[in-house]
Order: sequence, then C-alpha cells, then structure tokens
Amino acid sequence: MGCRPNHGLALCVLVGNGGHIVGIGMSGVRMRRFGELEAVIMDRLWEWGRPVLVREVVDDLRADRAVAYTTVMTVMENLYRKGWLRRERDSRAWRYEPTGSHSGYTAALMNDALATSSDRRTALAHFALQMSPHDATLLREALDQALGEPKAGESR
Repeated sequence: MGCRPNHGLALCVLVGNGGHIVGIGMSGVRMRRFGELEAVIMDRLWEWGRPVLVREVVDDLRADRAVAYTTVMTVMENLYRKGWLRRERDSRAWRYEPTGSHSGYTAALMNDALATSSDRRTALAHFALQMSPHDATLLREALDQALGEPKAGESR
C-alpha cells in the first residue's frame, strides 16, 4: 500500500500481486459502508467477476425481491460516480464492473475501524485475541508476506 500525505490526509492505493489496483481509500477520511442495495449489487458483481449490464443485475435481484430497473440503474450510477465501479459502452447500454476487489474493500473497512482507536496497539491485541486459530494463522502469513519474511523451511 502506498500513501502520500497531503494536508493531513493521505490517498492510499492497494495494489495486488499483478500490479493492478485492488482498493483505494483516504486515511483521515472515514469510508462509508455500502448501503443495503449497494452491498447486494457489489456482492453480485464481485461474485460474477465480469462486466455486466444493469438488466442482468435487475433480473438476478428480482429472484429475491421486487426492484425497479431505474432503482438499480441509479444505484449503479452512484457506485460509478463514487469510484467503486467502472463502465464501458455496450451499444446503448453500459457494462459495469468493480474497480477493486471485495477483499480490498473489507481491508479498507478494517483499517477505518482501527483508525477510530486512540490506542492502536491495544485495539490490534483485542482483535487478535478474538480471532480463531485459523484466522490468526492467515493473518500471520499475510504479515510475513507483507514484511517479506520467508515461510518456514524457505530461505531468502
């Protein structure tokens, strides 16, 4: 993650192994959680992993709820304007896809939650104590990777 300070704020860009951006956020600015319909739409788009038409999303959502085409179109347009979706023309319609990963969004939410604490060390300790052994192992592996530590049995 690279962060550049700018008048007390920092724009942070999470870059995946392939060099593509997987998340964008601003430290010093709280990231809002998605609204209920935004979250449902983003979950579908992350799950599908391809550019989709508003019509496809509407048809899929209608299996679970009554939703108007214009409502979904407005929410997806708002997600586009907020930077969560990118779009490209497909004849007269737009195809939308997420600009970042679901895991990048989750990480940004966790970072924002941590930023609310005046004692980050204690907050992190409490977080770690609440983890399952499996999640603690995953966190340890992620930290080792982030810090460039070799895995057990590997040499540098």
